[in-house]
Amino acid sequence: MSKYPKVGIRPIIDGRQYGVRESLEDQTMNMAKSAAALISSKLRYPDGTPVECVIADTTIGRVPQAAACAEKFEKEGVGLTLSVTPCWCYGTETIDLNPYYPKAIWGFNGTERPGAVYLAAALAGHAQKGIPAFGIYGHDVQDSTDTSIPADVEEKILRFIKAGLAVAMMRGKSYLGIGGQCMGIAGSVVDPDFFQDYLGIRVEAVDEVEIIRRVEGEIYDKEEFAKAMAWTEKYCKSNEGQDYNVPEKQSSSEKREKDWEYVVKMTIIMRDLMIGNPKLKELGFAEEALGHNAILAGFQGQRQWTDFMPNGDFSEALLCSSFDWNGIREAFVLATENDSLNGIAMLFGHLLTNTASIFSDVRTFWSPEAVKRVTGYDLEGPAANGIIHLINSGATCLDATGEQTNDEGQPAMKPFWDITEEEVLKCLDATTWYPADKGYFRGGGYSSNFLSKGGMPVTMLRVNRIKGLGPVLQIAEGWTVDLPADVHNAINVRTDKTWPTTWFAPRLNDSQQFKDVYSVMNNWGANHGAISYGHIGADLITLASILRIPVCMHNVEEDKIFRPAAWNAFGMDAEGSDYRACQTYGALYK
Repeated sequence: MSKYPKVGIRPIIDGRQYGVRESLEDQTMNMAKSAAALISSKLRYPDGTPVECVIADTTIGRVPQAAACAEKFEKEGVGLTLSVTPCWCYGTETIDLNPYYPKAIWGFNGTERPGAVYLAAALAGHAQKGIPAFGIYGHDVQDSTDTSIPADVEEKILRFIKAGLAVAMMRGKSYLGIGGQCMGIAGSVVDPDFFQDYLGIRVEAVDEVEIIRRVEGEIYDKEEFAKAMAWTEKYCKSNEGQDYNVPEKQSSSEKREKDWEYVVKMTIIMRDLMIGNPKLKELGFAEEALGHNAILAGFQGQRQWTDFMPNGDFSEALLCSSFDWNGIREAFVLATENDSLNGIAMLFGHLLTNTASIFSDVRTFWSPEAVKRVTGYDLEGPAANGIIHLINSGATCLDATGEQTNDEGQPAMKPFWDITEEEVLKCLDATTWYPADKGYFRGGGYSSNFLSKGGMPVTMLRVNRIKGLGPVLQIAEGWTVDLPADVHNAINVRTDKTWPTTWFAPRLNDSQQFKDVYSVMNNWGANHGAISYGHIGADLITLASILRIPVCMHNVEEDKIFRPAAWNAFGMDAEGSDYRACQTYGALYK
């Protein structure tokens, strides 16, 4: 993105003059400034720059000031709003009525003036007008001179801002489907109405033949290709693995060499299709230079492409990683098999964490008994109750090796601006590129293989569409786990030893879906899952509520769940009220 949405801060005040308003001006504006300072110091955009806030020019006490604030926000590129107040204000005259801005209100918990009373009145007004807003109210009373932001208020402000920014960043962008439906996978049937109505994203599509046209027509930057090939030969081709295909299906050395060149060209072309490339205009290809303004994409691959052309595994894995031949950069979101619904889940995770997203098959549940029978080993630690084998040929980003480390020296997946050159080399060294399995990919190509390090907190998520209901979101927080090398080898080779593996242990609880690991997999709604670094389930629930997508399955602690205040009016069972509220309000952009 060249321009990111800003956060609008609205200082709301009691409009009564001759003593009341005047006494509150400094306190109210200082709340706005404190909120802006918190947001800009704690949150970053996907390019690493601090999130920008815009504060209204004056406090807002009556309608003309609310209108002036709205006009300023439109000019400044605001995408969501946070209203703050320490006092009573005129509710319906001061609330934010923009239907597309996610919005929250922080009512100061103080005894001198009734900020909580305004908060309740304003939220009631939002509910009555059908424009949901989040309510933020600190647990403990503060003195009127206290300018600090309590921890519980800070947590809710940041959770709302992260989710609201994700919504605003998606609006007006594109999903680019390269190809069509893959092998009967319903998620790769891209529904333009869903993307537009729920996410504000338009759907763009190109046939996979466009890649062939650009390769044969040399519609790519040849200087970049030379640079990319040199980098690939040094860091990827040098780690080429054994060809496990039967001898009669193995590619010749000449064919393997051509495959390397082709998959590098594919990678450059897929990126150019997504975001454009001004270099192409210099080469005489002005239309191709534009790209499709795509915030995410999907590549069909199987089978029409991969039956005769090199597969997309290299392109998908590398684009979804936080680095390539041009250096360390923001990860792209490119879904394997054009599974647009898993692509959306990958995008949710990326926008909330600024880290790369993993695409995997939710392939196999291994019970402790099954592991014991096959290997003689007793699963222990986080894996003691069983594990899920996450493995797929495509867009498992190389960040998922776990070769990056956090401040405590533990395996991690980090925002690109925190990744070091040494960590990039470790990710590349940990990855082997095997000639593609010709049973799956008759046209050849290469698949990445690595084993994710254990100990990383991760969240698996997936968007599914249910006829008659609409979209739903699934969430499972857990950890990557290590297995002894001989145990990993024994059970990993039963699937495909040329693909990357992540062993996943979800956190269990007393709910039906999370009573054991088998139930997690048995209740998962599709064959794919997106995996993001960190336990971000609460952030995802907040994001989903803004988009009016109900959450059908999660293992997030109840006290971390933060939804618009109006959800409280839809019943006392949290998940049922979520469904009823989402159905009542309908898609955000419909």
